[in-house]
Amino acid sequence: MAATSSSLSSCLLSDHGIAAGDPAKCYTAKQAVSAKSLSMSSRLRHSMEASRLSSTTTRGPARCCSAVETKISPLFTLGKKFHLDDVIEAQQFDRDTLNAIFEVAREMEEIEMNPSGSQILKGFIMATLFYEPSTRTRLSFECAMKRLGGEVLTTENAREFSSAAKGETLEDTIRTVEGYSDIIVLRHFESGATRRAAATASIPVINAGDGPGQHPTQALLDIYTIDREIGKLDGIKVALVGDLANGRTVRSLAYLLAKYKDVKIYFVSPEVVKMKDDIKDYLTSEGVEWEESADLIDVASKCDVVYQTRIQKERFGERTDLYEEARGKYIVDSDVLDVMQKHAVVMHPLPRLDEITVDVDLDPRAAYFRQAKNGLYIRMALLKLLLVGW
Repeated sequence: MAATSSSLSSCLLSDHGIAAGDPAKCYTAKQAVSAKSLSMSSRLRHSMEASRLSSTTTRGPARCCSAVETKISPLFTLGKKFHLDDVIEAQQFDRDTLNAIFEVAREMEEIEMNPSGSQILKGFIMATLFYEPSTRTRLSFECAMKRLGGEVLTTENAREFSSAAKGETLEDTIRTVEGYSDIIVLRHFESGATRRAAATASIPVINAGDGPGQHPTQALLDIYTIDREIGKLDGIKVALVGDLANGRTVRSLAYLLAKYKDVKIYFVSPEVVKMKDDIKDYLTSEGVEWEESADLIDVASKCDVVYQTRIQKERFGERTDLYEEARGKYIVDSDVLDVMQKHAVVMHPLPRLDEITVDVDLDPRAAYFRQAKNGLYIRMALLKLLLVGW
C-alpha cells in the first residue's frame, strides 16, 4: 500500500486522480472508483456549493484555489477532487502536492484572521478518535473544523472511555463511527492502525499519530514551518535530536525532507534511541546525505534547523533504566543558541519536558510555538481538500 511520492504527479492523469497503469507506484489504499470515492460524490457536490457561497463572504477559499491554479499546476484546479482518499503516511506526498497544500494553508491563515470566518465545511461532521493523549493535534484539528464551519464529535481517551475498553475491535469502531461522520481523525497506540482504519472506512481517515509509526500531518506542518521560517527547503541542514527510535514525528519529517534537493540530515541521539535503519536506508536510496553525531554543539553550529524531541517514557515499558539512560543527554539551552546561526531556528513537536530550557523561549529563533500554530493552518487545508477538493 505504501507509495513513493515521487510518482504521484504521474498518478494524477485520470479524472479519479490515480493512474491505473502504474499501481505499484501510486498510493492504492483506495482506488478512485472505490466505495469510498462513490460515497463522497454527493458530499462533494454539497461542499462545492458551500465553497461557492462561502467565497462571497471570505477571501480565503477563492484566492486559495486561484493561487493553486496559477502558481502550482493545472492538476490542482478549482473543483477538482483531491487525489488522496486518506492521509496515512508522509510518502504519499510529492513536491507538487506539498507546494499546493502550502498555498491552501496560506489562504487558511487569511480565513483564520477574518472575523467573518468561513462556512466552506458547513454540514460536515468530523470525528476525532484518540486512543493516546493529545493536546495540540486534537485541539488544532477540532479548531480547524470549526473555523471552516463544520461540526465535531470527539473522544479524547478512546482506549479507556470507548467500547475499546470492552474489547471492541478498531475495525468495528470505525464502521460505527463512519455512520455518524464525514471524516475520521485517528490517533492510535499501534503502528499501522490508521492503515487498517482506512481499509475499513468508506470516508476519509487522517493519521494523527500511530504509535511509533508516523505522524504525517505533523511532518506537513514542520515542513511548512521550515519554509516560513528559513525561506527555503532545498539546500538546508537539519538536526534531528532526541528520541529518534520512538519518535513518529522525526520519521515522517525525514520522509518529507527527502523530497528536497541538497538536504543534509544530522541524527543526534542517545545510543538506546538511535534512528532506525529503515529511515537511514530510505534516505540513502533517495540520495539524501545523513550523518550520526554525538556532538550537539558542533551539529547545531552547522544547521538551519535544530529539531528537538523529548525522550518518550511511555515507549520504554518496564525498562525505566533505559529511559533514565537516555533522558537529559541532549538539551537545547543557551550554550546551543550561542553557536547557532542567526537565521537558524529551534523546533519541537511538543510537549517538551526538560530538553529545551525555558530561557530559550525568549530567543526569536525559538520557533516551536509558531510551529504549533501552523498546525492549525495545515489541518484546515487538509480538511478542506479531503472534503471539498481544490
